[in-house]
Amino acid sequence: MTIPLILNSNIKNSMRLISAWFLVIFICLGLGTKSVAQVASQDSTFFQPSKYLLLDRGLQYRITKSINSMYDFNFPVAERDFAVIAIQYPEHPLPYFLVALGYWWRIEIDVTKETYDKAFIKYLDQAIEKAQVMYDDDKTNKEAAFFLAAGYGFQGRLYSERKSWTKAAWAGRNALKYMELSRGEEEFNPELQLGDALFNYFSVWIPENYPLLKPVMALFPKGNKQLGLQQLEEVATNAFYTRVEAQYFLFRLYASEEKKPYEALQISEYLHTKFPNNPYFHRSYARHLYTVGRWNESVKQSLEILDRIDANQTGYESNSGRYAAFYIAQFHDRVDDQLEAKKYYLKTISYGEESESQESGYYLHSLVQLGIIAMEEGNKPLAKNYFNKVKKYAKRKHPSHEAARQYLKKNKL
Repeated sequence: MTIPLILNSNIKNSMRLISAWFLVIFICLGLGTKSVAQVASQDSTFFQPSKYLLLDRGLQYRITKSINSMYDFNFPVAERDFAVIAIQYPEHPLPYFLVALGYWWRIEIDVTKETYDKAFIKYLDQAIEKAQVMYDDDKTNKEAAFFLAAGYGFQGRLYSERKSWTKAAWAGRNALKYMELSRGEEEFNPELQLGDALFNYFSVWIPENYPLLKPVMALFPKGNKQLGLQQLEEVATNAFYTRVEAQYFLFRLYASEEKKPYEALQISEYLHTKFPNNPYFHRSYARHLYTVGRWNESVKQSLEILDRIDANQTGYESNSGRYAAFYIAQFHDRVDDQLEAKKYYLKTISYGEESESQESGYYLHSLVQLGIIAMEEGNKPLAKNYFNKVKKYAKRKHPSHEAARQYLKKNKL
């Protein structure tokens, strides 16, 4: 059987969703024509770090374990610690924003599910409300502006995923306004630089991938993709609150856009090692092992993912199962173990239907492979059923649709 070593369709689709967010924020809202560097240099006012809780090194030390617990999907421990911060600093947005970030990661494992949307928005609204009071009291409070920018930015990110473009546009406009107002505090730079990095990268990426938008992008500051990557690397190394988020974007860009699979693997391996119970990092590690041909290790990680799903471990669900089962099926297909390959292609289909991911590349390719197996077993009616399901769910230009048509025609099914 023909076994494609790499399937990038899922990654590409994810990146299009990310780009849609930046389209909303940077294009639809009429971003000013000042460059990032110009905006950053406008305000040279210096504040003592002790003025801002965000820069309190003692607090950072205290909550490192809490934030690590959040990224490791131990939300009860993290949220208890965040509640203590809320008691100590009842009028500060930080604890509410951190709880919201935890809900974002619950959403991230399967962004098609809306289970946690209300809780996510609720805590962001609380963070924004607290930050707005701080900002209204002192218009020079860059910490308040930072949380307003971050809060509205994350709201825009969710609304764009939900295709609520009006809400996304409103949130994005506010995020940009407060992002500019939060500049000027040197010690904020590692945290703020994440936004600069993503703008530098995507302001170039968007016209490259959407040529019709070139005239629109010409109205905005010129970005620099390489600079964007360098800035992401700096944030991934030096920031405290945005470090993991930078690493997340970095390995996705390396995997899909920059064609640097080994760099993507290195970051995802680090993240999985540091946060072994984060299902998104776990499946990303398995995927990148698969991509570079480290099949045995990918199978080991994928089997562990399936075991955790069976054990109902927090965050491990059908979407991760679809990834894991596919990598295992591909391995057995590659070593000509048709029985095991069939078993795990069927699991891929089952998980895909459970997560309503019938248009995903892994689901469609599994149907094609099951059709081929059915042909080899002499079960033409079953093969025909699999190939017709591909035609039902795949777009006509999708490689799986083309393969299904060819098999149907060649075998007169």
